[in-house]
Amino acid sequence: MAKIAIMGFGTVGSGVLEVCRRNAASIARRAGEPVEVKYILDVRDFSSSPDAALFTTSLDTILDDPEIKVVVETIGGTKFAYPYVRRCLESGRSVCTSNKEMVATYGAELLELARSHGAAFLFEASVGGGTPIITPMHQCLAANHISRVQGIVNGTTNFMLTKMKRENMSFEEALKIAQQLGYAETKDPGDDVDGRDACRKIAILASLACGHHVYPDNIPTRGIRDITVADVKAAEKLDCAIKLIAWYDEGENGRMAVGVEPMLVPETNQLAGVDDVFNAVLMQGDMLGDVVFYGKGAGKLPTASAVVADVIDALKEGAQVHDSLFWKPAPKPEGQLTDPGVHAWYIRVSGVAAALLPSVAGPGQVVFEQGGEAAYRIDGATTAQVEEIAAKVAVLGGQVRLVLKQLDA
Repeated sequence: MAKIAIMGFGTVGSGVLEVCRRNAASIARRAGEPVEVKYILDVRDFSSSPDAALFTTSLDTILDDPEIKVVVETIGGTKFAYPYVRRCLESGRSVCTSNKEMVATYGAELLELARSHGAAFLFEASVGGGTPIITPMHQCLAANHISRVQGIVNGTTNFMLTKMKRENMSFEEALKIAQQLGYAETKDPGDDVDGRDACRKIAILASLACGHHVYPDNIPTRGIRDITVADVKAAEKLDCAIKLIAWYDEGENGRMAVGVEPMLVPETNQLAGVDDVFNAVLMQGDMLGDVVFYGKGAGKLPTASAVVADVIDALKEGAQVHDSLFWKPAPKPEGQLTDPGVHAWYIRVSGVAAALLPSVAGPGQVVFEQGGEAAYRIDGATTAQVEEIAAKVAVLGGQVRLVLKQLDA
């Protein structure tokens, strides 16, 4: 029998225990032996829990027990999770985690630590929740060179944008509903609405695609706070939807570009029809072409099921899984990994008449003018040129309120 431990007993950690018990027979069949949770590490008081005997407040309890083969980390963040995971890997125990912040920040280091100590470090649930993305990427697509990744990887913002489109809700109204339903944090929803969650996820996918560590700090990141109902309606006029897109592009001559930003997505693009809390990631392989992974990106049991699947792989394969699942450490570059390409853009400005925008922004079309604001679609420009346009608008006494790049059809 394989004994495992869970660190952190919140939503996902409790889900892991539930999945292990409810699907014990099928898990045992796939792992080749029964899997049992022996310890749960959590500093809170669970003395009244039916499973009180499983709880400990000391990591040493886990590390001193030779029966523990795999440790599940669902604490979150890096303050405690990172040093705890390091100690587990250094002891030769495999670790399975859903912690995107830790993987995005320390992934290369922890992967190398796992390999050097004959253990596995697995993190399928860190990007797609219950939707498999990491494993297909390093196994099923192993014969492909992945040159581009584009995806909707945050279900909360996708739910909000869907509400804004379908029910003419403001950002604030959509956020309130997302918080009431438990999709967004009530105290600080910034990780979701400001794009930090999506940034960590694309950092992981980009690292796996290019083979070396991509730092979240180098990824230009914008969220959806500035999106209005008027912008959503304007996008519909342009046969587009507004989506928060996390993307990676290998670029030419090794000039990688990565970003997270709200974008105009043409209705002809598969990502335009991904609504509510669903996620979708499109990858471009040189042999296979485009492939899309679609499903719910969060939820207690879907995420826990992905973690438990990693536990099974860790028990069966151990460190051998890192023959394909790895990326190398890399020095942190200066500046941002910006996109040098030419794209169509949508800009919304205040304080400048729509009639002046063609002379300021170049060829394009006026989308609307109302309430002291005007929206304009630029036929083609680089990021640097859009910044120059914003400066020209400022000279005229106006202000650019929103900028959206248009994704390829």
